[in-house]
Amino acid sequence: MTLQRYRFVIAFAFAALLTACAQPAAPPDTRATDEAAIKAADEEWSKAAAARDLDKVMSYYADDAVLFAPKAPAFVGKDNIRKAWQGLLVLPGMQMTTTPSSIVVARSGELAVERGSFQVTSTDKTGKPSTETGQFVIVWNKAADGTWKVVADTNADDK
Repeated sequence: MTLQRYRFVIAFAFAALLTACAQPAAPPDTRATDEAAIKAADEEWSKAAAARDLDKVMSYYADDAVLFAPKAPAFVGKDNIRKAWQGLLVLPGMQMTTTPSSIVVARSGELAVERGSFQVTSTDKTGKPSTETGQFVIVWNKAADGTWKVVADTNADDK
């Protein structure tokens, strides 16, 4: 083998080794943008609940989402979650506020976890207001179209 051909073989082998060992570039860091998108979705979701717009409320859930609520079995899938929300939205005098305390978006930009507190006030059968407070955790997943959908929604009463 000639020296020139030997150098070519070594250079080719080195280039092939570098190519084989190369790591794919990390995806761009979109966490700040994703967090802002989730905050905006939260605000619109709250407005939909205040307006008792069940279809709009449900538009934030993934088809296979799950809702865990105190003293109730898990509501699996949009149809079952719709039934849970339907019961909440028809409560007389129902007012609900949510206050997110943190939203953590995964570096991959595919999942996020939101934590916060809630307050739900309604009027009982005697006309007396009743208020329930608690904490919530919501898991968001970025859908193929880039929108964020709730895949898990859970809450616990303070008392």
